[in-house]
Amino acid sequence: MIRDDGLKQSGLVVFDCDGVLIDSEPVSCAATSAELHDAGFPIGAEVIGQRFTGMSTASMLATIEEEAGRSLPDGFADRLHDREVAMFHEDLEAVAFIAEVLDHLDALGVAYCVASSSTPERLEVTLGHVGLYDRFPRVLSATMVKNGKPAPDLFLLAAREMAVPPDACIVVEDSVPGVRGARAAGMAVLGFCGASHCQPGHGDDLIGAGAQSTFDSMRDLPELLSTLLPGANVV
Repeated sequence: MIRDDGLKQSGLVVFDCDGVLIDSEPVSCAATSAELHDAGFPIGAEVIGQRFTGMSTASMLATIEEEAGRSLPDGFADRLHDREVAMFHEDLEAVAFIAEVLDHLDALGVAYCVASSSTPERLEVTLGHVGLYDRFPRVLSATMVKNGKPAPDLFLLAAREMAVPPDACIVVEDSVPGVRGARAAGMAVLGFCGASHCQPGHGDDLIGAGAQSTFDSMRDLPELLSTLLPGANVV
């Protein structure tokens, strides 16, 4: 059940990026797996998607090094970034109907921003590639805070940057770490399950992490937000 007492028209919608605004997770996982194999760390793309979706690259690589008991080669993160960018230019697409959702929010005067585990450089490349980067007044990265998702730091930064109380924010997330971070920040969460990496049962995982509801198409988001925006005709 979605609560209807938190977000007003003066509130804030906080979007995750990968898997919410852009359908990037399969491309990113494939690039990461290929780079890890080249470095002598044979981890499949499916495993990367299952274990590390929603985490920052730095946290993912630190976990891989800790579990392997050895360090990745010097320059690995830079080479991974370059490989991802090359693959993004070939295969990356925006999530269907996201531009229309932003148009709805603009018409209502509802503020929105991005809070992502990606680096600022990667966000500029990916969102710019699909024509979305300039739509957002703030594009915030986990590199701007001490602790990334599932800590609440990034979401609290978004609330401060946009001058909106946390309890007046609704977060749109596709990952368990992201949902947990948003809930720890005192924000309501809608879980998006429509990107190509989402498998059966993904919605249940997001609900279990604290999402109020889940949805499979961005076409459904305006109606869900109308529950949290009293008096707003967003459909």
